[in-house]
Amino acid sequence: MATSLYESDFYRWTVEQSEKLRSCEVDGLDSKNLAEEIESLGRQERRELRTHFNVLLGHLLKWHLLPQERSKLWQVTIDSERREILWILRDSPSLKDKLSEIIKDSYEAALYLVRLETSLDAKDLPKDCHYPVEQILDLGFPIGIDKELD
Repeated sequence: MATSLYESDFYRWTVEQSEKLRSCEVDGLDSKNLAEEIESLGRQERRELRTHFNVLLGHLLKWHLLPQERSKLWQVTIDSERREILWILRDSPSLKDKLSEIIKDSYEAALYLVRLETSLDAKDLPKDCHYPVEQILDLGFPIGIDKELD
């Protein structure tokens, strides 16, 4: 059984498929694998967004629950994760429709990370995310955090 180019040299397959798409050479398109790869790009974008929310929500929780341990590093992380999220949403605005689901999933991961990184345990942490989306994405929340970076 001959191995397809998709299986034997993925990079070359992507180059050839993109050339065929650009030249509207429909006959040579590997439509099944092409459709799967395009779908996987969307899943990858969503996973990347969820990863940034995991970190951001974890740091927001630590910021509010451990004020005595606040650090410049936490501020920088909160700011940079927000900016990454905002860039992804700018490039893929349809992901905004998925934010409540992504935040719910990310919050569970954030709780786990906070328990690993701190002395807090499950009973010390809010079970559900109480931050509204607007607040999570607000570069000035917690109040003054953007000014503290200066």
